[in-house]
This record gives sequence, C-alpha cells and structure tokens, in this order.
Amino acid sequence: MRLRLPVERPTEPPTGYKIAHPVLSQDGTRAGFTGVSLGGALPYGVLDDASCVYGRRHRPPARLCDCGFHCVHDRTAAEALLCTAEHRAAALLEVSVLGAYIRFERGFRYARQRVRTVAPGPCDCGATAGALADAGWGRPGWRALAPACAPCVRGRASVSLAGFARLAGEGLRVVAGGGPAAVPPADLPAEGEPGVPELVAEAALLQARLDWFQTQLARLGERGAGGAERD
Repeated sequence: MRLRLPVERPTEPPTGYKIAHPVLSQDGTRAGFTGVSLGGALPYGVLDDASCVYGRRHRPPARLCDCGFHCVHDRTAAEALLCTAEHRAAALLEVSVLGAYIRFERGFRYARQRVRTVAPGPCDCGATAGALADAGWGRPGWRALAPACAPCVRGRASVSLAGFARLAGEGLRVVAGGGPAAVPPADLPAEGEPGVPELVAEAALLQARLDWFQTQLARLGERGAGGAERD
C-alpha cells in the first residue's frame, strides 16, 4: 500500500527562514548564496530551482531523497543557528517557498525558492556591517562574503549592501543586522572606556593632588608673609 502525503493548495506561498553565506561571482557581476550544509556545494540565486546534490535525475523534493531547498517555519529557530562558531558569518534569509514542497514539523523541503530579504550580521569587531567583504574562502567561480564595517574592509574585495542587492536582482532587500556587541549595554562601559571603579579611583587621585597643591600654596604663603616681616 502506497502512502500518500496530504496535498496543500495555499493561496499565498509559505514563508520560511534559513541561513546562508552570501557569495559573489569571480567576475563580480552576479551575487547569490551558498548553503551551510550538504547543499552548500551548489550556489543559488535569489530566484532559483533546486537540484539534487547527488546528481540523480529526479525532480526535488523527492520523498526518498533529501534533495531540495530547506527552511524552517520559525525565524527564531533560524537565528539560533547563527550562534554556532562555523555559522557566525552567515546571513539570515527570509524566503518564499515556491513549487512542490514537503512540510515537516519544523520546516519545508521544496523545489523552488525566492529569497526576499537578507539580514547580514554585525562585523567581527561588533559594529553594524556596511558591506560584504571577501571571507577568504569560496566555491569554484564564487567568493564567499562576510559582513564588515568600513574600517575592517581594509582593501579586501567587497561590495556594499545596496550593491549586493542590485547584483542579486529580483527585488532583493538587504537589511543590516546588529548584534550584542554592536551596542554596549547601558549598565556596562564600552570597551576602552572607564567604569565606575576606575572613575572613583581617578577622582580620589585628583582629590589627593588638589590637597597637595593646597598644602604647597599654604607653605608658599607662609614663607612670603615671613619674608615681608623681615624686610
């Protein structure tokens, strides 16, 4: 007996979330993405069809294969993947699930995809990224990009966020994302700035110096008065 999956006919394409690395073509004329798992070997565009990474001739998503695009239902679940060390430089993608799809408890596996919004994380230094710069690795014909602020680009091949959206096409939106390190908490000093204990110690030192100056002035005043009397 052959099991049949339930058929859905949504009025609008379902929305999903995933993470991926932005990539730039070797000649700098095209922009796309590469996944963080098995499908990372096949970079894709903003609007693209899935291919079987194993080279099989069936059309994704095949039930007896794990091919096809993947995404999760919940944005928070996708953001949680960015906490791991190997995914820190990846970007958060909001996508439209197009074509045939298989629904799972946590997400979809599907045949066609449109990336609507990309949210790169902060630069390694903690500042909000203003560009995507060469990450030092890539795929054949594609350079992987990582979020970077202007001072940290330092001559690396890079493209602005607006430039990446233009090269990618299809109405893609690129929104710079922040991070915990981008803005110091209100109750903690920023890196390099003194905290309350340091300020208290500095004030005590200044007070001690002021007391010393007052003592020296008093002594000079006494000597001056004594000299005037002798004259």
